Amino acid sequence: MIFDSVFLPNRVLKGSFIERMTDAEFFTFCQDNNEFKFERTAEGQIILMSPTHYLTGRRNNEILFQLTQWNKQHLKGECVDSDTGFYLQNGAMRNPDAAWISNERAASFKEKELRSFPHACPDFVIELRSESDRLKDLKSKMTEWITNGCRLAWLIDADEETVYIYRPGKPEEIFKDFNRTLSGDPELPGFNLILSELRV
Repeated sequence: MIFDSVFLPNRVLKGSFIERMTDAEFFTFCQDNNEFKFERTAEGQIILMSPTHYLTGRRNNEILFQLTQWNKQHLKGECVDSDTGFYLQNGAMRNPDAAWISNERAASFKEKELRSFPHACPDFVIELRSESDRLKDLKSKMTEWITNGCRLAWLIDADEETVYIYRPGKPEEIFKDFNRTLSGDPELPGFNLILSELRV
């Protein structure tokens, strides 16, 4: 199979059969190649995702730890990590760096979806920008989350100490004070991300 660059270092897989794969075929493809991590665009292109470097992995872990800690206190939903895929209404399959699904939405998952990629959009997602990510591409991805049913989405650029906040029907907000916590209210009551923990 031939690889071609999209936005480095991720790659789009080439092959006429790829863009015609059904959801079930794509899931099988991912399982047969489980040493790799993939996403699928709404147009059917399959993207081979690059592994994160150490600092990004450490920051991802901190974000998920804080989100999980809040969720265990409030028991309002379920948290998943960056290896979890979601089929969106537009045909894409995406895996956010961290996500939270309300109990109500999680209860609608069928048993087989729990062992596959659910046909659902998380209520809340966090994407963490790494050095190789283009901001324009990530902002487009955040808009995709919102238009497919996400209620709150944060794009965190920890190196620039900036967070881009997205909500349905509202313009992008920018938060630039990593000395303060970032509130998830009202979508996630009581959740406050300690941004200073993401500093080098």
